[in-house]
Amino acid sequence: MAKVQPPVAGQEFWITRDASVQFASKRFLFRVISVCPKPTYDGWAWLTGYVLDKQGSATDKREIFVQVAGLRPARRLVR
Repeated sequence: MAKVQPPVAGQEFWITRDASVQFASKRFLFRVISVCPKPTYDGWAWLTGYVLDKQGSATDKREIFVQVAGLRPARRLVR
């Protein structure tokens, strides 16, 4: 089984329950600005980034702990 690669700055994801049970109640769009390089549990990562609104504008800066395999790439139109 291939190791899942962590995201890189600039990538956007839908954060859902698949990333962590702490996000079970509401999904949100998240743009990664950095990935913590410190080791953690296998398959997990600390991400810093911005919560985005429907227009893609940042509304909040957050640090989240997620299962990398549970990140869902966002496929939104960039205008």
